Formats: sequence, structure tokens, C-alpha cells
Amino acid sequence: MATEQDPNQVSDAARLQAQAERAAGFVSLQEIVMAAHRGLSSQLWDMLSGGSDAEATLARNRFALDRLALRQRVLVDVRNIDMTTTLLGRKMPMPVFIAPIGNFLQVGDPRGAVAVAKAAVAKNVPCFISIAAKPGIEAIAAAVKEPLIFQLYVRSGRKWVEDTLDQAKALGFNALCVTVDRAYYSRRERDLINRHLVREGGDPTFQASLTWDDMVWMKARMGVPLILKGIVSGEDARRAVQVGAEVVYVSNHGGRQLDHGEASIDVLREVVDAVEGKAEVVMDGGILRGTDVIKAIALGARAVGIGKLYGWALAAAGEAGVVRMLELLEAEIRTTMGLMGVTSLAELNPSWVRPGLPPSAAPGLGIVYPYFEALRRA
Repeated sequence: MATEQDPNQVSDAARLQAQAERAAGFVSLQEIVMAAHRGLSSQLWDMLSGGSDAEATLARNRFALDRLALRQRVLVDVRNIDMTTTLLGRKMPMPVFIAPIGNFLQVGDPRGAVAVAKAAVAKNVPCFISIAAKPGIEAIAAAVKEPLIFQLYVRSGRKWVEDTLDQAKALGFNALCVTVDRAYYSRRERDLINRHLVREGGDPTFQASLTWDDMVWMKARMGVPLILKGIVSGEDARRAVQVGAEVVYVSNHGGRQLDHGEASIDVLREVVDAVEGKAEVVMDGGILRGTDVIKAIALGARAVGIGKLYGWALAAAGEAGVVRMLELLEAEIRTTMGLMGVTSLAELNPSWVRPGLPPSAAPGLGIVYPYFEALRRA
């Protein structure tokens, strides 16, 4: 006698199968971004892709990467290329991790951050989970059962922080990332104009009141390695080391907080020099290609975070889309290293990167993905 199937399970299975088939057909990152653009409403695309105010920092992240040129050496045996690195002692197959994104991942896939975390585990890359991510840190940790990194925004007083850190520790999160560049929530004009406002809850004055002393207390409370995200100066990098940060995370929030700020790649070397090897340095901000990753590694980053790129991949084909995006990014990194004449990340240093003319005076997706505009019009 046949058993009756749950319609929701049937629907989920069909959706996952369709996503897997769609993801398998992608041959480039451009296709993934275009698929996301086709599938999302203009309001949701803007929410995922936009920045704050005039979006000068958002544009500057890309422009700064595009104006860097890679050096090339030839007649080097590059049959075997080692892309591995470590972060907090964890070996990674490539120098890429999943950066934290807040509470709108479910616009791309109903499973939200669960789908992203599963993709990260499948590719063995570190995954930062935001406190704002849905369906919540408890459900995400239960679904993945692998160590994840917990990213915190402070929404209430010390008792709330204590309870939140204790919960994250009990759930198995093995590092604490505190985002420190959001003392005020920015004006994201695309969202304002679209009347598409994201409400994260809590009292924003608590985030505005944070000081270095709070970082010391949080690290002691949770008892795991501390990552400070949003460091964009040598002075703050040194303070981060002084308060015990094991990882200094260079980031301008993807151009979504302070507008007319410096590009992440432009301040990376300053931060690396400031920490003097006393902490690991990672970076995000405008990373959309394998060449971008290599530029950041050459300038001293141990690993590079991706944000919008996996958001687009999730919208394009769910968990399978994120896995496929990571596969394509990995292939781009390998090809870039091979063409440069580099066989391991350890060989990279600032001498491999030179100032160069950007491909265009107008930064945007059309530079990174040259078929984007043509495909968008198709």
C-alpha cells in the first residue's frame, strides 16, 4: 500500500532538483549573476546589490580592484598548483570564505542561510553566519552540524549579549565575529526609494555605544577566537590586536555603510603592515572574480570573503548555485595562478601587483562581467 507523501516535501524535492539542474548548466560566473538578475524583482536585486547613499564606496571597491594589474612570469612548470591556506588553524582548499549576510537570504532560497551553510560545508570553506540570518542560528547550526563562525550585531544590553554569546557557544560556533563598522544604520537609498525596508529588530543605540572594552569582554565571555570585522585603518588594526583579536577583518560592509569611504583593497596593505603578523588578516569588498582574490592575497590577505556573489548564486539556483559558484571561482583562481606562473599562494607578495589603467572609467558589473549588459537586454 502506497504511503501518502507530504506535499511540502514533494515541493522541496522538486525545487532542489530543478536548482541542481539549473546550476549544473552554468559555465561562468557571468551566467550566475545574469540568472539572479532575471529571477529577482528590481526591488530585491537592489536590496542585494546596492550600497549606501551615492554608492561611492560600493563603486570604489570595484574601481580599486580594476586598476590593479597582475604581473606574469612564463616558462614556469605550473602543472601542480596549491591553492590551500588556513584560517584560525583550519585548512581551506582555496583562500575564500562565505562572508556574513543578514536577513534577506531567503529572498533567494526559502531555506535562507541553511542553503548557504550547506554549500560552504560541501566545498569545505569557512562560513560566517549573521545573527540576522534566517531561519535563525539554532536552525542553521542544527541543519549543518559543522563548525561555523558567529557574526554579532548588538541589539540590546549586556544580559542579551551574554545570553546570545552563550547560545552561540552551546550551538558549536567556534569563533566570534563582531561587526564594528555599523555604529549607525546607513541610508541605503535604493531600498528607501523602493520602499523596501529591512527591519532587524532591537535597539540601534546599543550598537552605537560599543567600545574596545566591549570587545575584550565579549571575547572572554564566549571563549573562542575573536574576529573584528570592519577594520579599515592601521590605527584600528593595532587596537584590534591589543584587545586580543586573532583575525582582523578588512571590510567597508560592501559599500553599504560609510559612503565615500576607502576601498577595502586600498587599505589592506596598511592593515597588514600594522598587525605585524600578530593576527591573521582577511578582506572583503567587491570580490567578484578569481583575479580579485589573487590581488588580495598578494597584498597580504590570508583569505577573501564573498558576499553579493553568493547572494546572487543563491538567487540563481539555491544551494546548488552557491556550490557551482564556488567551483567556478576556484577554477578562475587556479587559472589565474597558472597564467601568472605561480604554483602556490605562498609565492604571492605585493611585487605581483602593479598599478594599471582600469578597463573603464566607469566601474560597474559591465567591467567584471562584460556580457552582463548584453544579456540583460536579451
